[in-house]
Amino acid sequence: MTLLAFTFSLKAQQYVSTEPANRNVIIEEFTGRGCGYCPDGHRIANELMAAHPGRLWAVNIHAGGYAQTTYPNMITQDGNTIHGGFSISGYPTGVVNRTTGAGQDRGQWGNIANQQMNQASECNVAGMVVVNPQTRMATITVEVYYTGNSTVDQNYLTVAMLQDSILGSQSDYGNFNPTQWIGNQYVHTHILRDVISESAWGDPISPTTQGTLITQTYSYQIPEIIGSPNGVDVDIDNIFFLAWVSERQQGNAYRPILTGCKLDMVQGSDEPIYPMIRSISQVGGATCTHTKNVEIKVQNGGTETLTALTIEAAVEGNNYSVEWEGSLQQYAIENIEIPVEVPFGNHAITVQITKANGQDIECVSVATLNCMEWAVLEIEGEEEQLRLDLMQDKYGAQITWNFTTSDGTVIASGGPYTTLAGGATVTQLNIEHITVPANECVTFTINDGGQNGICCSYGHGYYIVKDSQGNVIFGDENDGSFGSSASHLLSVRGPQATVEVGETEVSNVSYTHADFISSLVYDSYPDEVGFECRKVMRSDPMIIPGHLNEFGRILGFTDELEHSSVYAVKAYAIVNGVTYYGTETSFHTWTEGIAELEQSLKIYPNPTTGVLNIQGEGMTSIEVYNAVGQRVMTQVVNGNGIQLNTESLNNGIYFLRIQANDGAVLNRTFSVAR
Repeated sequence: MTLLAFTFSLKAQQYVSTEPANRNVIIEEFTGRGCGYCPDGHRIANELMAAHPGRLWAVNIHAGGYAQTTYPNMITQDGNTIHGGFSISGYPTGVVNRTTGAGQDRGQWGNIANQQMNQASECNVAGMVVVNPQTRMATITVEVYYTGNSTVDQNYLTVAMLQDSILGSQSDYGNFNPTQWIGNQYVHTHILRDVISESAWGDPISPTTQGTLITQTYSYQIPEIIGSPNGVDVDIDNIFFLAWVSERQQGNAYRPILTGCKLDMVQGSDEPIYPMIRSISQVGGATCTHTKNVEIKVQNGGTETLTALTIEAAVEGNNYSVEWEGSLQQYAIENIEIPVEVPFGNHAITVQITKANGQDIECVSVATLNCMEWAVLEIEGEEEQLRLDLMQDKYGAQITWNFTTSDGTVIASGGPYTTLAGGATVTQLNIEHITVPANECVTFTINDGGQNGICCSYGHGYYIVKDSQGNVIFGDENDGSFGSSASHLLSVRGPQATVEVGETEVSNVSYTHADFISSLVYDSYPDEVGFECRKVMRSDPMIIPGHLNEFGRILGFTDELEHSSVYAVKAYAIVNGVTYYGTETSFHTWTEGIAELEQSLKIYPNPTTGVLNIQGEGMTSIEVYNAVGQRVMTQVVNGNGIQLNTESLNNGIYFLRIQANDGAVLNRTFSVAR
């Protein structure tokens, strides 16, 4: 049920603008899965929304004779009510801002919409929706501000929930909207699922005079399923809310919508600490390496500012960890990256937030990562000439292809080709020459607009890519079946420069400052040198510019460090577009104040071959991190000393995070050398 709280407010608005503006547009499109011309209406509505972002929205209402009750049944009582309020003589048809009592042909929507968007609106509308994903309760706040006077004393506010990405059948007589097909499933978008207002025609609001601010709040329990029979799940990640103000309520009389908007939407909770993983995605283009950067989008759904998060990830038995520190306000979103190793193929990654502001948290999400296999081409020069043999089928106009570098730059492309005359199975060979640079990961992609490859019923086509010596790199003249597209990776390896970057020496460390120096051996002068410096429990480095002196040393410094922190730094040199790194070195900045623990702290032997002794007054816990920020050991401390058994640790540098009983944290380093 919907609980409604309504107030006439004299307070300042939170969301809505008080500046006069023109009308925004709501197109209510009456449609159905049995309507073969309706996908053309969907296409036109999509194009109008794309042309007027933030000004125009379509509401697809499944009602009338072509709406079907088989799965997915998207018919709603509110949709039937709205459909019945207009004279509808065909499908698809629609009303634009309810400016007419009869549905308008899809060819008229654009003209009517432009007229409306050029007309001054009597009011503005905006708001916010906060959804608790656990309880499925939505708190909806809508504000209406009158910048002018309505022609009537009472208007009507409608709030509607819509849903995208509903897969199901759809008649489509002319392949009017090919971009919304996935195989034999049609992707239904901006579907009316429910009207939140008490009436399908909206809730009354007044006064409607210039300077009035009206705030209306709804508490709405999002259903699990809407529709009977064969209802459709309400996916919280694919819903959104529209609000609009209409001049009159219902009937076939003139009742225009004055303006509308899409409400901002966040997921949240009343709990103080409530981090949420909104998405997990693989970032960057295709690369010829198993190391992939994963972006974790974290939102603060609680009431307390998040200042620290522990995030752990697992891929095929390998575990990764990152400690994030910052200031994430309520509802704000932070993108946090973790580099992980991904074997060839598709693999699941499990990401969980285990701590937030020092508090244990259980927040888990799973996604799929991909590592495409790549071919390797060894060359002697700085570039290579490739040859593409493309045997097209009859419908060459459907075929395109391109070669791109790892940063997405298109270095070659081709097609579409001609449609061949003659029988259904005619073919024609097209030969293309492509220059690819050395030391680059190149992606070849071929596309077929007919989504059936270059084979079979319309001619047995194929594609083959060869090197300059005529050796086949990939492709098969016996197989041109790839559906809508196919991609291949190619690592082009040229002569490698001799570049050796030394370990970084750190000096003149203070609260915020440090100087860096590293050696460099090279046979080609570097394009760029510098240092990557990061907090040891963070994966994102800051880039510190450097310069090369006459003795072949890389020099650099920074004044942007944080006190009481452990850092890891490594020098780098870019030569012929390839980045070379030196060994990472750790150091810690000065601590503000002198805590009792810091005065008494002793760590020995360092380096250690087995047991590491840690002594200090007031310790409560110790965490050990490796050089890439993974937590490898946690120990609770009872008393003023502890012994850590390091036999399970590999040789290398490790970082200690020592928690004191007064809340202070000390960071130190030690190394294992056996």
